[in-house]
Amino acid sequence: MNLKRTILEGENATIDFKKTINNCEKIAKTLVAFANNKGGKLLVGVADDGQIKGVKSEEEEKYVLDKAGQNYCHPTIDISYEEIYVDGKIVLVAEIKESDTKPHYALGEDKKWWVYIRVKDKSLLASKVVVDVLKRSNSDVGVHLEYSINEKKILEYLTDHDRITSAEYGKLMKLPRRKAQRILVNLVLSGIIRLHNTETEEYYTAS
Repeated sequence: MNLKRTILEGENATIDFKKTINNCEKIAKTLVAFANNKGGKLLVGVADDGQIKGVKSEEEEKYVLDKAGQNYCHPTIDISYEEIYVDGKIVLVAEIKESDTKPHYALGEDKKWWVYIRVKDKSLLASKVVVDVLKRSNSDVGVHLEYSINEKKILEYLTDHDRITSAEYGKLMKLPRRKAQRILVNLVLSGIIRLHNTETEEYYTAS
């Protein structure tokens, strides 16, 4: 990889800068978010503003990363490494592949397991709907979609509107929250609607 060009492009859904790695709980969130998304790379020894600081000991950084991947992620996450020398400094590139055993959970400081996803340059806590989509996207069981008034209504709504949230759909159909979420998950997995995540909200659009 062209390290300087990658750094110049900034952090995004698949690239994250870390000046150093010293907290298993915090880095586990990023590992899980990458594995639950399309994979990604950690550039260790690069500050948030893109300055190349280099790592003091790549072996110590690898130790903490591997510990986080094995003990603070479930299922465990394997990491591959590349050391890049630039301007007399070492940047450790840690690569996490997209997982085929989603969802992955990270052990938080509260000793609970949480699912994270990557949205732009942030690792965000996943909603119940997203967790359900991740779980069922890896299942061999097909999606049984009942094309009832509940499904027809959302498609009619999205014909006249750009988007809808889970809460708006539940209110529109007068459905309990969990039932509304189940319908939305089925529609996402069937490819009929698309799920979008931002830092502040989650919404759906027609595919």
